[in-house]
Amino acid sequence: MSSSSTALKPQVIGVIPARLASTRLPRKVLREIAGKPMLAWVYEAAAAARVFDRLLVATDSHEVLELCRGRGWECRLTPAELASGTDRVHAVSRQLTAEQARNNQPRALSDEDIFVNIQGDEPLLRPEHFHALLRPFAQAHVDVTTVTTPCPADGIQNPNTVKAVVDREGRALYFSRAPIPWNRDNKPDVQYWKHLGLYAYRKRVLQRFPELPASQLEAAERLEQLRLLENGISIHVQPVEFDTIGVDTEEDLQTAAAVLRQRK
Repeated sequence: MSSSSTALKPQVIGVIPARLASTRLPRKVLREIAGKPMLAWVYEAAAAARVFDRLLVATDSHEVLELCRGRGWECRLTPAELASGTDRVHAVSRQLTAEQARNNQPRALSDEDIFVNIQGDEPLLRPEHFHALLRPFAQAHVDVTTVTTPCPADGIQNPNTVKAVVDREGRALYFSRAPIPWNRDNKPDVQYWKHLGLYAYRKRVLQRFPELPASQLEAAERLEQLRLLENGISIHVQPVEFDTIGVDTEEDLQTAAAVLRQRK
């Protein structure tokens, strides 16, 4: 039997970083939106995609941990001082690897396995987002993916809406809070793409993330994905039809609630 026929399919592990002490909207992952905690909308959308071998929440809060236990969701406590969602996903990957080693599990995590970083403040996520995010991993050379959607007109100049520029092979050239590309001549047909905060990583790249040199671009834009680009790691980008709302303010929360009530 050939090695290709015996190769194991990569495991896909979804991790929802759910930090309680958010600065602009405290306790937002537990805030009720259209009858549910925001975290419930995120978890249920991910579960409905049916693409995960394992789905869990990563938090710095015992209160979030108790919510997860009450709903039967797997949850892991991670250090409060972690700087980003990617750092929290990395911490979970280390916990799971250590647990598997202690328990002598026959299917240990491998470098080919995929970890998905699912933002805990994106209640409008849909299964289609996850399907698009994972599609590029059919190619063995793909290590990191994310998703974009056509940018609404009011987001082009908005620094809270992150824009992405992508090459013809679907690899990210850059992400910015500025309106990129710069439409110097005000041409009517320039396409802007809004970056949505979902990432998927092969374990081999995820475990390198905290060790990569600090990125000046990341610090300037406050965008963690720029650390990968600045260190020469390609990010493959998939377009999706459906926009989302990242909830950072009370206004965002009310807007998302209106959309979800209409969807129900």
